[in-house]
Amino acid sequence: MGRIYDVVIVGGGPGGYTAALYAARAGLDTLVLEKLSAGGQMALSEQIDNYPGFEEGIDGFTLGERMRRGAEKFGAQTKIAEVLGASLGGRVKELETSEGRYLARTVVIATGATARPLGAAGEADLVGRGIHYCAACDGMAYRGKTVAVVGGGNSAAADALQLSRIAKKVILIHRRDHLRATKIYHEPLMNAANVEFRWNCVVSELLHGDRLTGLRLQDVHTGAETELLCDGAFISVGRIPATGLFQEELNLNDAGYLQADESTRTNLRGVFAVGDVRAKALHQIVTAVADGAVAIHYAEEVLAEDSRPESL
Repeated sequence: MGRIYDVVIVGGGPGGYTAALYAARAGLDTLVLEKLSAGGQMALSEQIDNYPGFEEGIDGFTLGERMRRGAEKFGAQTKIAEVLGASLGGRVKELETSEGRYLARTVVIATGATARPLGAAGEADLVGRGIHYCAACDGMAYRGKTVAVVGGGNSAAADALQLSRIAKKVILIHRRDHLRATKIYHEPLMNAANVEFRWNCVVSELLHGDRLTGLRLQDVHTGAETELLCDGAFISVGRIPATGLFQEELNLNDAGYLQADESTRTNLRGVFAVGDVRAKALHQIVTAVADGAVAIHYAEEVLAEDSRPESL
């Protein structure tokens, strides 16, 4: 059958490389499959101030590379390859990739989730230059400045509330005339002196030079357009978990995230879900790295059980 790894980790973000670190230090034959580069979505953040141990902050790319090197120091291997298919139900799991087939006794899925973009022209080019998708990651860059938040759900409301403690002014833009967010956010936002609402509006254009300078808004009822000047905009219109490859075998919730409890165990034995791909209350770097450590704890249990003579 070829080489069978003890652990194959799909995704090289903070959850994936923490799992790789813990697995390699435990003496497990460990492989990380990453299609781009270390860090995942974290690598797009210019400044991370909420990860412990970096009092001056750190950029996401550098943090991702440090996590990769830390895991590889103890023997974890990285293969740049895109996973194209998976068969996870058996004792030996199979992963078909752009670089061939890999076999594993346990699999940690750390494929993450991507922010849902607005779809506006030039949006991708402005990421990190005025367009952001995570207030907790990038909000501190806008201390004393004017920012917009686009969205009306819990994430948008939480972002707006967090930014209201940092920015000079926060303008919340929503296509409806009321928030979809739970009631717990309504009163604090309404009472925040520096939060302004633009109801029944969508973003029709991003205004920019080298950086974002403002937004063109369109009224959903009248079609009338106005320009809004701002230093940055946080897009919070949902996230897309990278679970398409696994939906035939693993349980997903209604939003498409992998169902796994705090043990990170999925419905298939020996398969674990960590980081942003897992359904949970808070998606942050620190919760992803915690997931990675937990997953290997339970992966070791599976490997120990399978090595017993009676299980062979």
